[in-house]
Amino acid sequence: MTPHDFVETLAHMRFPDAFNPYCDACPHHDADDAVHIRKTNLKLVLQAALSRGVESIWIARDLGYRGGRRTGLALTDEAHLAAHSGLYGALELKRATLGPVMVERTATVIWQVLQDVGRPIFLWNVFPFHPHEPDDPLSNRCHSRHERLASSHLIQWLVSELQPRTLVAIGRDAQSALADLRLPFEAARHPSYGGQREFLTQMERIYSLPQKRPQQTAFDMPA
Repeated sequence: MTPHDFVETLAHMRFPDAFNPYCDACPHHDADDAVHIRKTNLKLVLQAALSRGVESIWIARDLGYRGGRRTGLALTDEAHLAAHSGLYGALELKRATLGPVMVERTATVIWQVLQDVGRPIFLWNVFPFHPHEPDDPLSNRCHSRHERLASSHLIQWLVSELQPRTLVAIGRDAQSALADLRLPFEAARHPSYGGQREFLTQMERIYSLPQKRPQQTAFDMPA
Protein backbone atom coordinates (compact mmCIF):
# COMPACT_ATOMS: atom_id res chain seq x y z
CA MET A 1 0.00 0.00 0.00
CA THR A 2 0.95 3.60 -0.54
CA PRO A 3 0.14 6.18 2.17
CA HIS A 4 -2.89 7.15 0.08
CA ASP A 5 -4.04 3.52 -0.04
CA PHE A 6 -3.50 3.15 3.71
CA VAL A 7 -5.65 6.18 4.51
CA GLU A 8 -8.35 5.11 2.06
CA THR A 9 -8.41 1.66 3.68
CA LEU A 10 -9.07 3.36 7.01
CA ALA A 11 -11.76 5.52 5.46
CA HIS A 12 -13.72 2.46 4.34
CA MET A 13 -13.73 0.70 7.72
CA ARG A 14 -16.96 0.89 9.75
CA PHE A 15 -17.81 -0.20 13.30
CA PRO A 16 -20.94 0.43 15.40
CA ASP A 17 -20.52 3.12 18.06
CA ALA A 18 -17.15 4.19 16.68
CA PHE A 19 -16.30 7.50 15.03
CA ASN A 20 -14.05 7.13 11.99
CA PRO A 21 -12.31 10.52 11.60
CA TYR A 22 -11.35 9.66 8.00
CA CYS A 23 -14.96 9.41 6.82
CA ASP A 24 -17.22 10.68 9.62
CA ALA A 25 -17.94 14.34 10.38
CA CYS A 26 -19.02 15.70 13.74
CA PRO A 27 -22.09 17.92 13.24
CA HIS A 28 -21.19 20.09 16.22
CA HIS A 29 -17.43 20.67 16.04
CA ASP A 30 -16.09 19.84 12.57
CA ALA A 31 -15.33 22.29 9.79
CA ASP A 32 -16.92 21.61 6.39
CA ASP A 33 -13.74 19.96 5.07
CA ALA A 34 -12.82 18.19 8.32
CA VAL A 35 -12.67 14.69 6.86
CA HIS A 36 -10.36 15.79 4.06
CA ILE A 37 -8.11 17.63 6.53
CA ARG A 38 -7.76 14.63 8.83
CA LYS A 39 -7.03 12.30 5.92
CA THR A 40 -4.40 14.73 4.66
CA ASN A 41 -2.85 15.08 8.13
CA LEU A 42 -2.34 11.34 8.45
CA LYS A 43 -1.15 10.97 4.86
CA LEU A 44 1.49 13.68 5.34
CA VAL A 45 2.77 12.14 8.56
CA LEU A 46 2.91 8.64 7.08
CA GLN A 47 4.69 9.85 3.93
CA ALA A 48 7.27 11.67 6.06
CA ALA A 49 7.79 8.66 8.32
CA LEU A 50 8.34 6.39 5.32
CA SER A 51 10.76 8.75 3.60
CA ARG A 52 12.74 9.89 6.67
CA GLY A 53 12.59 6.70 8.74
CA VAL A 54 11.55 6.36 12.38
CA GLU A 55 13.29 5.37 15.58
CA SER A 56 10.19 3.83 17.13
CA ILE A 57 6.48 3.27 16.83
CA TRP A 58 4.47 4.05 19.95
CA ILE A 59 1.16 2.19 20.03
CA ALA A 60 -1.61 3.03 22.49
CA ARG A 61 -5.26 1.99 22.78
CA ASP A 62 -7.64 4.04 20.61
CA LEU A 63 -8.51 7.62 19.73
CA GLY A 64 -9.98 9.86 22.43
CA TYR A 65 -12.75 12.37 21.81
CA ARG A 66 -10.51 15.30 22.81
CA GLY A 67 -7.56 14.19 20.68
CA GLY A 68 -7.31 11.95 17.64
CA ARG A 69 -11.04 12.08 16.91
CA ARG A 70 -10.50 15.75 16.09
CA THR A 71 -7.00 15.70 14.53
CA GLY A 72 -6.89 12.32 12.79
CA LEU A 73 -3.53 11.64 14.48
CA ALA A 74 -2.94 9.17 17.29
CA LEU A 75 -1.97 10.61 20.69
CA THR A 76 -2.18 14.14 19.30
CA ASP A 77 -4.62 16.86 20.32
CA GLU A 78 -5.04 20.20 18.62
CA ALA A 79 -2.67 21.89 21.05
CA HIS A 80 0.17 19.68 19.77
CA LEU A 81 -0.49 19.73 16.02
CA ALA A 82 2.43 22.12 15.52
CA ALA A 83 4.69 19.87 17.57
CA HIS A 84 3.65 16.88 15.45
CA SER A 85 4.41 18.90 12.34
CA GLY A 86 7.92 19.60 13.64
CA LEU A 87 8.55 15.94 14.41
CA TYR A 88 9.29 15.33 10.73
CA GLY A 89 10.39 18.80 9.66
CA ALA A 90 7.63 21.24 8.77
CA LEU A 91 4.49 19.41 7.71
CA GLU A 92 1.37 21.44 6.92
CA LEU A 93 -0.89 19.82 9.52
CA LYS A 94 -4.17 21.65 10.04
CA ARG A 95 -7.06 21.85 12.47
CA ALA A 96 -10.23 20.18 11.27
CA THR A 97 -12.54 21.65 13.91
CA LEU A 98 -14.13 24.96 14.83
CA GLY A 99 -14.15 26.78 18.16
CA PRO A 100 -11.58 26.69 20.98
CA VAL A 101 -8.54 24.42 20.75
CA MET A 102 -9.15 21.21 22.67
CA VAL A 103 -6.46 19.85 25.00
CA GLU A 104 -6.11 16.20 26.01
CA ARG A 105 -4.16 15.15 29.08
CA THR A 106 -2.70 11.99 27.58
CA ALA A 107 -1.46 13.91 24.53
CA THR A 108 0.12 16.53 26.81
CA VAL A 109 2.16 13.88 28.65
CA ILE A 110 3.05 12.04 25.44
CA TRP A 111 4.39 15.19 23.79
CA GLN A 112 6.33 16.13 26.89
CA VAL A 113 8.26 12.89 26.46
CA LEU A 114 8.52 13.17 22.66
CA GLN A 115 10.22 16.54 23.03
CA ASP A 116 12.72 14.99 25.44
CA VAL A 117 13.37 11.99 23.17
CA GLY A 118 14.05 14.24 20.17
CA ARG A 119 13.87 11.41 17.62
CA PRO A 120 11.33 10.59 14.89
CA ILE A 121 8.54 8.53 16.44
CA PHE A 122 5.43 7.29 14.65
CA LEU A 123 2.28 7.28 16.77
CA TRP A 124 -0.51 4.76 16.35
CA ASN A 125 -3.33 2.98 18.15
CA VAL A 126 -4.44 -0.64 18.35
CA PHE A 127 -7.88 0.53 17.22
CA PRO A 128 -7.32 3.58 15.00
CA PHE A 129 -10.79 5.09 15.53
CA HIS A 130 -12.76 6.64 18.41
CA PRO A 131 -14.98 4.09 20.16
CA HIS A 132 -17.75 5.67 22.22
CA GLU A 133 -20.72 4.64 24.30
CA PRO A 134 -24.03 4.12 22.47
CA ASP A 135 -25.88 7.41 21.93
CA ASP A 136 -22.99 9.37 23.48
CA PRO A 137 -20.54 10.26 20.70
CA LEU A 138 -18.40 12.48 22.95
CA SER A 139 -17.53 9.72 25.41
CA ASN A 140 -14.74 7.16 25.48
CA ARG A 141 -14.98 3.39 25.72
CA CYS A 142 -12.39 0.71 25.21
CA HIS A 143 -12.49 -1.05 21.84
CA SER A 144 -13.69 -4.65 21.68
CA ARG A 145 -11.67 -7.73 20.78
CA HIS A 146 -13.46 -7.84 17.43
CA GLU A 147 -12.44 -4.25 16.71
CA ARG A 148 -8.87 -4.98 17.74
CA LEU A 149 -8.56 -8.02 15.49
CA ALA A 150 -10.14 -6.21 12.56
CA SER A 151 -7.42 -3.55 12.80
CA SER A 152 -4.39 -5.77 13.43
CA HIS A 153 -3.31 -5.92 9.78
CA LEU A 154 -2.73 -2.17 9.87
CA ILE A 155 -0.19 -2.53 12.68
CA GLN A 156 1.55 -5.33 10.81
CA TRP A 157 1.80 -3.17 7.68
CA LEU A 158 3.19 -0.20 9.60
CA VAL A 159 5.83 -2.32 11.33
CA SER A 160 6.80 -4.00 8.06
CA GLU A 161 7.08 -0.73 6.12
CA LEU A 162 8.54 1.59 8.77
CA GLN A 163 11.00 -0.96 10.20
CA PRO A 164 11.30 0.73 13.63
CA ARG A 165 14.15 -0.13 15.96
CA THR A 166 11.71 -0.24 18.87
CA LEU A 167 8.00 -0.81 19.41
CA VAL A 168 6.61 0.75 22.58
CA ALA A 169 3.23 -0.56 23.75
CA ILE A 170 1.53 2.06 25.91
CA GLY A 171 -0.97 0.37 28.22
CA ARG A 172 -2.18 -3.18 28.65
CA ASP A 173 -4.46 -3.21 25.62
CA ALA A 174 -1.58 -2.33 23.32
CA GLN A 175 0.67 -4.84 25.04
CA SER A 176 -1.92 -7.61 24.54
CA ALA A 177 -2.37 -6.69 20.89
CA LEU A 178 1.35 -6.76 20.11
CA ALA A 179 1.82 -9.98 22.07
CA ASP A 180 -0.96 -11.61 20.02
CA LEU A 181 0.87 -10.49 16.86
CA ARG A 182 4.13 -11.92 18.27
CA LEU A 183 5.88 -8.60 17.85
CA PRO A 184 8.67 -7.72 20.31
CA PHE A 185 8.02 -4.53 22.27
CA GLU A 186 8.92 -2.41 25.24
CA ALA A 187 6.05 -2.05 27.70
CA ALA A 188 5.02 1.27 29.25
CA ARG A 189 2.10 2.08 31.48
CA HIS A 190 -0.57 4.33 30.02
CA PRO A 191 -0.11 7.82 31.50
CA SER A 192 -3.79 8.31 32.36
CA TYR A 193 -5.58 7.12 35.49
CA GLY A 194 -2.67 7.73 37.84
CA GLY A 195 0.01 6.23 35.59
CA GLN A 196 1.85 9.41 34.60
CA ARG A 197 4.83 9.06 36.95
CA GLU A 198 5.38 5.39 36.08
CA PHE A 199 5.03 6.12 32.36
CA LEU A 200 7.67 8.85 32.52
CA THR A 201 10.03 6.63 34.49
CA GLN A 202 9.66 3.80 31.98
CA MET A 203 10.23 6.07 29.00
CA GLU A 204 13.30 7.57 30.67
CA ARG A 205 14.67 4.02 30.95
CA ILE A 206 13.78 3.00 27.37
CA TYR A 207 15.38 6.11 25.84
CA SER A 208 18.11 6.70 28.45
CA LEU A 209 16.69 10.12 29.33
CA PRO A 210 17.74 12.13 32.39
CA GLN A 211 15.28 11.72 35.24
CA LYS A 212 12.92 14.61 35.88
CA ARG A 213 9.83 15.14 37.98
CA PRO A 214 6.58 14.79 35.99
CA GLN A 215 4.74 18.00 35.33
CA GLN A 216 1.32 18.25 36.93
CA THR A 217 -1.61 18.86 34.61
CA ALA A 218 -5.24 19.64 35.29
CA PHE A 219 -6.91 18.36 32.15
CA ASP A 220 -9.75 15.85 32.07
CA MET A 221 -8.80 12.18 31.69
CA PRO A 222 -9.17 10.77 28.19
CA ALA A 223 -9.14 7.11 27.22
